[in-house]
Amino acid sequence: MAEEWGFVGCTAVIALFAGVMLRGLAIAGKAKDNFGALICFGCVALIFWHVTINIGMVMGLLPVVGVPLSFLSYGGSSLLSSFLAIAVLVNVSMRRFLY
Repeated sequence: MAEEWGFVGCTAVIALFAGVMLRGLAIAGKAKDNFGALICFGCVALIFWHVTINIGMVMGLLPVVGVPLSFLSYGGSSLLSSFLAIAVLVNVSMRRFLY
């Protein structure tokens, strides 16, 4: 990503990940029950740690452990788990009202 798009592309990718994480935390805050909030927080934590570890590995600050960058790196099971985490966030945000 950095080779093709440079600093602006990397900043945009990090900003998009930050937006997804902030939106996920907002969904967790508006969840109607504690279980939904904990599920949302877990999904956000999954994405956060994958992004943090991968960026640290690429910068040389952390050892290389093979964690793919969510939604960008090649990896079928990682992509599937990331999409499922976003689907859970959408589901909890859709069911936030008590009827």
